[in-house]
Amino acid sequence: MSVSGCTPARRTPRLAALALLGTLTLSACGGTDADPAAEASPSAGPTASDGPRVVQGGEPGEDAREVSGDDAVAQDEWSHDDVMFMQMMVPHHAQALRMSELAPERAQDPRVLRLAERIEAAQGPEITMMAAWLDERALEVPSAKDPMALDHGEHGHASMEGMLTDAQMEALARTRGAAFDELYVRSMIRHHEGAVAMADETAGEGIDARVGELRDDVTASQSAEIARMQDLLDGR
Repeated sequence: MSVSGCTPARRTPRLAALALLGTLTLSACGGTDADPAAEASPSAGPTASDGPRVVQGGEPGEDAREVSGDDAVAQDEWSHDDVMFMQMMVPHHAQALRMSELAPERAQDPRVLRLAERIEAAQGPEITMMAAWLDERALEVPSAKDPMALDHGEHGHASMEGMLTDAQMEALARTRGAAFDELYVRSMIRHHEGAVAMADETAGEGIDARVGELRDDVTASQSAEIARMQDLLDGR
């Protein structure tokens, strides 16, 4: 007997023949040239052609979102405000380190000495990170010790707020004991306030994620230190 035009190899019992009928109809005689991969269920998950998926953090207050690998690469961009913040903050941090380096031989209050140590421990590595960020993008890395690096007006940068003048730095270096403690803390409060102001001023047009994280960290950590330093002054 034949099934849909196909001849079985041998005679089989009736029940086996009925089972074979369905098999032959679907496979041997009812086959298709369609690519099995094209009929894969959508629920099978992304294929290699979908590309890698990357979770990208949002701005403060925004949720993270999933982006494609190509979109993630496109996010590796920066703005003038990003460059301005990084270039100004290198010498700004460097002056805070020079101020703090005076403390071990001049500070009388152990709380002031601990404050200076915390500032050195935090801002030293940040200078290294900022310089690396600029260097990776073939951008100018300001000299931490060159006074000319403090003048960014000619490059369209905002003024560096909170910086001590040379005369103020010399006056700080001449003081000792309680006089140093008070002058150092008051000067550092203004210095921190300047850093927070610069972070805020350059945040509007910033687009680089790493710079944004540093801005947030500067704002949070230095605002907290301003409050602690003010408490220290109030308790004297």
